[in-house]
Amino acid sequence: MTTEPQFDAPTLVEDLLLLLFQPRSGTIAGENTLFYVLGGAVLADLALGDHLTTEARGRVSSVAGHPPSDSLLRPAWDYLAEKPRGVQTALAAIGPALRAPVLERLVARGDIDQEPRKVLGLFRTTALREGRTERRARLLADVRQVLVDGAEPQARVAALAALLSASGTLPQFHREIPWTSSVISRAKELERGDWGADAAAAAVTRTVTATVVNSAIAAITVLPRG
Repeated sequence: MTTEPQFDAPTLVEDLLLLLFQPRSGTIAGENTLFYVLGGAVLADLALGDHLTTEARGRVSSVAGHPPSDSLLRPAWDYLAEKPRGVQTALAAIGPALRAPVLERLVARGDIDQEPRKVLGLFRTTALREGRTERRARLLADVRQVLVDGAEPQARVAALAALLSASGTLPQFHREIPWTSSVISRAKELERGDWGADAAAAAVTRTVTATVVNSAIAAITVLPRG
């Protein structure tokens, strides 16, 4: 008998990549800005877990003696433990290495399936398909409640929606999240850090997370969208 791999609760970066996965095409939306938004999700997750703090001039650093337990987050914490860094510098350092291990984690959890295929009957490749957990649908429903229904988000959902908006991919979700002026306006509010009272997170944590998300957005918006 084989046992399923055991993981902690899904990280924010897993949630973001799962949302960016497009089941109909088997592709990941926003590939040309992907490493910035994934890096932003890691930093936001560290902030939400009180593993990260802000320094002068918008720099961030690790909270000494309080590393995260998850292996997806630990390399970023170690990097920022060396010395305070600018957020954009941190994103460029930690973002490029994230796609593969995060996708592997989603496959291991069953959120995404990999399907071996042959191209032209000769070349082996792998197609991505939606998994069995239905977790993507639940995440999308949470984001929809905030963007469409006007629900006040918890900090985690607010960060997720803000990064999703910053990636430039929201128009691709039109079937589930109508691309309307009110949705655009709410998404921009979240990008700016206007998340509401959010009793589930301390004010300091919200401030740090909003700073990280906004810095990530500033980095993303100067990149070509392709």
